[in-house]
Amino acid sequence: MELLSEEQVAERLSSSEWTREGDEIVREWKFENFARAMEFVNAVAEIAEGANHHPDILLHGWNKVRLTLSTHSQGGLTDADFRLAGQIGSGA
Repeated sequence: MELLSEEQVAERLSSSEWTREGDEIVREWKFENFARAMEFVNAVAEIAEGANHHPDILLHGWNKVRLTLSTHSQGGLTDADFRLAGQIGSGA
Protein backbone atom coordinates (compact mmCIF):
# COMPACT_ATOMS: atom_id res chain seq x y z
CA MET A 1 0.00 0.00 0.00
CA GLU A 2 1.46 3.33 -1.06
CA LEU A 3 1.48 6.57 0.87
CA LEU A 4 -0.85 9.23 -0.47
CA SER A 5 0.62 12.42 -1.87
CA GLU A 6 0.01 15.75 -0.16
CA GLU A 7 -2.47 16.60 -2.92
CA GLN A 8 -4.36 13.33 -2.50
CA VAL A 9 -4.62 13.84 1.27
CA ALA A 10 -5.83 17.42 0.84
CA GLU A 11 -8.42 16.33 -1.72
CA ARG A 12 -9.82 13.60 0.55
CA LEU A 13 -9.97 15.95 3.54
CA SER A 14 -11.69 18.74 1.61
CA SER A 15 -15.08 17.06 1.86
CA SER A 16 -14.52 15.45 5.24
CA GLU A 17 -15.00 16.19 8.93
CA TRP A 18 -11.59 14.68 9.61
CA THR A 19 -8.55 16.92 10.05
CA ARG A 20 -4.89 16.29 9.57
CA GLU A 21 -2.33 16.31 12.33
CA GLY A 22 1.08 15.46 10.90
CA ASP A 23 0.97 11.97 9.40
CA GLU A 24 -2.46 11.19 10.89
CA ILE A 25 -6.08 12.14 10.41
CA VAL A 26 -8.19 12.76 13.50
CA ARG A 27 -11.78 13.35 14.41
CA GLU A 28 -13.64 13.81 17.67
CA TRP A 29 -17.23 13.06 18.62
CA LYS A 30 -19.18 14.20 21.66
CA PHE A 31 -22.03 12.03 22.94
CA GLU A 32 -24.88 12.60 25.36
CA ASN A 33 -23.43 10.19 27.92
CA PHE A 34 -20.71 7.66 28.68
CA ALA A 35 -22.82 4.67 27.63
CA ARG A 36 -23.40 6.10 24.14
CA ALA A 37 -19.69 6.92 23.80
CA MET A 38 -18.88 3.29 24.65
CA GLU A 39 -21.45 2.02 22.13
CA PHE A 40 -19.71 4.11 19.49
CA VAL A 41 -16.27 2.76 20.49
CA ASN A 42 -17.57 -0.80 20.22
CA ALA A 43 -19.14 -0.11 16.82
CA VAL A 44 -15.84 1.37 15.60
CA ALA A 45 -14.01 -1.71 16.88
CA GLU A 46 -16.26 -3.99 14.81
CA ILE A 47 -15.78 -1.89 11.68
CA ALA A 48 -12.01 -1.75 12.23
CA GLU A 49 -11.77 -5.52 12.72
CA GLY A 50 -13.68 -6.07 9.50
CA ALA A 51 -11.33 -3.73 7.66
CA ASN A 52 -8.23 -5.15 9.39
CA HIS A 53 -7.18 -1.54 10.00
CA HIS A 54 -7.25 -0.22 13.55
CA PRO A 55 -7.46 3.37 14.75
CA ASP A 56 -6.10 4.74 17.98
CA ILE A 57 -9.15 5.33 20.18
CA LEU A 58 -9.27 7.77 23.08
CA LEU A 59 -12.35 7.99 25.30
CA HIS A 60 -12.06 11.09 27.47
CA GLY A 61 -14.12 13.53 29.46
CA TRP A 62 -16.75 10.77 30.00
CA ASN A 63 -18.53 11.48 26.71
CA LYS A 64 -15.93 12.30 24.06
CA VAL A 65 -14.21 9.95 21.64
CA ARG A 66 -11.20 10.87 19.53
CA LEU A 67 -10.09 8.61 16.70
CA THR A 68 -6.69 8.81 15.07
CA LEU A 69 -5.93 7.03 11.79
CA SER A 70 -2.59 6.38 10.14
CA THR A 71 -0.98 3.43 8.42
CA HIS A 72 1.89 2.92 10.84
CA SER A 73 3.54 0.23 8.70
CA GLN A 74 3.84 2.78 5.86
CA GLY A 75 4.72 5.77 8.04
CA GLY A 76 1.80 7.95 7.01
CA LEU A 77 -1.55 8.14 5.32
CA THR A 78 -2.82 5.62 2.80
CA ASP A 79 -6.10 4.88 1.10
CA ALA A 80 -6.88 2.43 3.92
CA ASP A 81 -7.11 5.32 6.40
CA PHE A 82 -9.64 7.21 4.33
CA ARG A 83 -11.65 4.07 3.54
CA LEU A 84 -11.95 3.33 7.26
CA ALA A 85 -12.81 6.97 8.02
CA GLY A 86 -15.61 6.73 5.47
CA GLN A 87 -16.91 3.49 6.96
CA ILE A 88 -16.99 5.01 10.43
CA GLY A 89 -19.09 7.85 9.08
CA SER A 90 -20.83 10.26 11.38
CA GLY A 91 -21.21 8.05 14.38
CA ALA A 92 -20.86 4.35 13.49
